Amino acid sequence: MRSGSSSRRANGLHIIMWKFDFPWAFALLPLPLLVWWLWPAYRSRAQAVRVPFFHEMAGAAGERPAPGGVRLRRNWIQRLMAPLLWCLLLVAAAKPVYVEPPVTHDSPGRDLMLAIDLSQSMATRDFVSSATGERMDRLTAVKRVVADFIRKRTQDRIGIVVFGQAAYPQAPLTLDHDAVLTLLDQMQIGMAGARTAIGDAIGLTVKLMDKSPAQQKVLILLTDGNDTASAIPPENAAFIAKGHQLVIDTIGIGDPSATGEDRVDLDALERIATTTGGRAFRALGNQEELADVYATLDRITPVAVKHEVYRPQRDFYWVPLGAGVLLLALYHAMALAIALLRARGGAMAQPRTQEDAEADRVH
Repeated sequence: MRSGSSSRRANGLHIIMWKFDFPWAFALLPLPLLVWWLWPAYRSRAQAVRVPFFHEMAGAAGERPAPGGVRLRRNWIQRLMAPLLWCLLLVAAAKPVYVEPPVTHDSPGRDLMLAIDLSQSMATRDFVSSATGERMDRLTAVKRVVADFIRKRTQDRIGIVVFGQAAYPQAPLTLDHDAVLTLLDQMQIGMAGARTAIGDAIGLTVKLMDKSPAQQKVLILLTDGNDTASAIPPENAAFIAKGHQLVIDTIGIGDPSATGEDRVDLDALERIATTTGGRAFRALGNQEELADVYATLDRITPVAVKHEVYRPQRDFYWVPLGAGVLLLALYHAMALAIALLRARGGAMAQPRTQEDAEADRVH
């Protein structure tokens, strides 16, 4: 049984508290009184012959009788120490605990995976910055926008999966966002193959996040083409992701009017997102438009942080226990000192016998 104590607040400050882990130990407080009332004192009787002139007989025989049994009487110190020591023992048994101010530990509540298409079509230079008029390839625009997005997600574990003809993990789920940004900058077009394997990217993400303890798992999938190389169809992969509580948000940045592998299948991306409870976006030819998509994702996927509160505790059972042992030791040391002083005083005051006197005269 443990005494309960909750964290209370006064003027915004936590109150530091004391508690006993085993308060039922105090129920034993009246036990000595019950024993004294209900348990009879031990008494022994023995037959004896009373000799009024015993000392005279012993003196005539030249014997020195040893002292008989003495009934010890309790003094006021013993009467005071007995209940005090019992109370200290019970306090130690109840285990007093000092509860310190709470310590809050924040841990990420969401794992966020970014799946980025590195197929050959990402080299198309059709993205324009409206601020500077700079024309750039699709991957360069994606890197800039994704880097800003990663810097904002300070409390999420973030990883990167790249896919082309096959899917590969580029950065594991981590809170080391500087490492993720470095690996993002190292991505190159065609490093995963020339074709597009969207379904494999989803399947790899499910595998990488399967053991994740996070309460929320999100995949942001960006592609500029349609699936042409997956071993598993994207729609089937989306159903598998749903079964593993993985939400997929999709971003299409290709040209839906193109032909062949370069044509982005916006309908397929929307079906993937809808299946898992996510949302589908499109950003065509404008870096600011792509940045707006990621800003929207940042708003609808707020940073999730788990707050774990721990209140450190320190045991202080040793204080009453040590105090009791110290008092008992001091009492016995004092009693021994008094007994030695009395013994020395009695030896000095003891009358001399006739043999002792005769021995002194001979010397």
